[in-house]
Amino acid sequence: MGLKAERMKQCSTIEPADRERIVRAVLDESRQSLRRDGGDCELVAIDGNKIMVRLAGACMVCKLAGTTLATIQARLIERLGEFVRLIPLPEAAKVRH
Repeated sequence: MGLKAERMKQCSTIEPADRERIVRAVLDESRQSLRRDGGDCELVAIDGNKIMVRLAGACMVCKLAGTTLATIQARLIERLGEFVRLIPLPEAAKVRH
């Protein structure tokens, strides 16, 4: 097993509270530039390796929203040490816990 794979395996045992804290931190880091452009991204829910977010403001109609989400997803994967899927939800979508 390669060093990167070993590191990801070790990191995948993150506690749920720590996992949410890391996700929120990554979103907060991204939020500054999103707000500067009139948009925003908020955490809706975490379900296993699925992280659901809601885009707001200018992000909802921006042609680069997919690129922005891909960048945020890459940061999440790096910080969490495991693959996660960032899923944008429509404005009206509600997630039940």
